Amino acid sequence: MYQLLVREMSDSHALPKYVQISELLIRDIQAGRLVDGERLPPEREMAARLGISVGTLRKSLDELTVQGLLERVQGSGNYVRAKPDAHSVYAFFRVELIEGGGLPTAELLSVDRRVKPDGFPRFGASPEGHRIRRLRRLNNVPAVLEEIWLDGSYADVIDAIALRESLYLYYRETLGLWITKAVDRLDLAVVPDWAPPAFGPSAGQPCMRATRVSYGPEGEAAEASWNWINTDVARYVARIT
Repeated sequence: MYQLLVREMSDSHALPKYVQISELLIRDIQAGRLVDGERLPPEREMAARLGISVGTLRKSLDELTVQGLLERVQGSGNYVRAKPDAHSVYAFFRVELIEGGGLPTAELLSVDRRVKPDGFPRFGASPEGHRIRRLRRLNNVPAVLEEIWLDGSYADVIDAIALRESLYLYYRETLGLWITKAVDRLDLAVVPDWAPPAFGPSAGQPCMRATRVSYGPEGEAAEASWNWINTDVARYVARIT
C-alpha cells in the first residue's frame, strides 16, 4: 500500500493549504505513486500525517472528487480514480522527484526588466522582457534553477510576491494571458554563475537544461525560459497517453 509521507506544508506558500494538498495528490497520482483503485488512508490518519485539520483535508479531497480523481464510498473510504487529463495548477511543470511527484514551490531570486538576451528562440514583439530567476523545490528539495523571460508587452511591471508559485496561474489571473502550449528542448549546459549554493550543482558544472518556449491562445510565443535540472534529485518527465 502507498505510504503517505509527512510533508512540510509551507505557511508562506501562495496557494491555500487545501489547494497545496490537492496538487500534491494530483502529482502523486500522475506519477503512479497513487494507483487506480487504491484506497487512501483513513482521513484522520492522513490529516495527522500531513499536519493539517480533517476539515482542510476533506476540502482537498472534495476537489479531487469533482475532478473525477477520487471516489468517496460511504463507510468504506476514499479510492483513487487515476486519469491522464487531470486539471492541475502545475500541469505544465514536467519535473518530478526521482521517486515521482513532489509539490513544487518557488523561491524568487530576482526579477527585473531589461533587453532580451541572445540565445533564446524568438518570442514576443517587445525588445524588452521581464527576467525572472527562481529556485524551484519539490517537497522542499531544491530541484530546478529557472531563468524565465516574459515578453515586456504584457505588463510594465510584475508583482514579485506573486512569482513564488505558478507563473501561468499569475499570467492568467493578473495579466489575462493564457498559456495554451509549451515546447521544451533538452540539452546539456553548464550551471550559471548566479546559481545559489542551495541548488546543489555548482556554477560551471554540467547540468541537464530544458529550453522552453510558451505560447498564448493565438499561437503567439509569449515567454521563453532556461531550466537547469539537478538530476541527482529530480527527473524531467513527459507522459504519452
